[in-house]
Amino acid sequence: MADSPLDAHVATPQDLKDRIAAERRGTPFLVYRDGDNQQRIVDLIPTGERVTVGRRPSNDVVLDWDSEISRVHAALERIGDDWTVVDDGLSHNGTYLNGKRVTSRERLHDGDVLNVGGVAIAYRAPGGESVSRPTVTAMGPHVGELLTPAQRRVLIALCRPFKESTYATPATNQQIADELVVSVDAVKSTLRALFEVFGVDALPQNQKRASLALQALRTGVITRRDL
Repeated sequence: MADSPLDAHVATPQDLKDRIAAERRGTPFLVYRDGDNQQRIVDLIPTGERVTVGRRPSNDVVLDWDSEISRVHAALERIGDDWTVVDDGLSHNGTYLNGKRVTSRERLHDGDVLNVGGVAIAYRAPGGESVSRPTVTAMGPHVGELLTPAQRRVLIALCRPFKESTYATPATNQQIADELVVSVDAVKSTLRALFEVFGVDALPQNQKRASLALQALRTGVITRRDL
């Protein structure tokens, strides 16, 4: 089975930003990686009540690079407020939900992973269920794998005041620049990239720094030991 497309180690900062933007819309969507290993997001609501998956170009989700996938491999159907997956013998190689072959209609839950051929498709329902895998908070310390060494150094310096108190104020740009012996402009540029990775770039300017520091500490990307 292919790895979940929600796994942090396969995501780029832009992937995370796109997922968080999709989450904020609050409606169900699919996430998968195409034949060029690029992330694809499909919003389900605009597609109607039925979404077909397969190699045929007329499908709603076209996976034409994988020969193990049938022309029409599976379908997702909306029943009331829920989305379900059904195969009904459409495919030769079967459809798997969380590793188990689909033999009848199955209701989808937030974070479920469908495997069709060699492609993993994750289902997200951010508005209806409590599981929230792609968010920075849910991925926890794995987000740290996406950071460059320079970004990590700036993030640690930003969080440094929290070593003494949970209610501290994040370090200023000048304080970070002095600690790391870099320019204030370099600090600002790095922080802008971190705001995007952690999904706080849309917050008011006066909230971004504190939110970034708290998320980094809360998720374990930065630990007390780092400080």
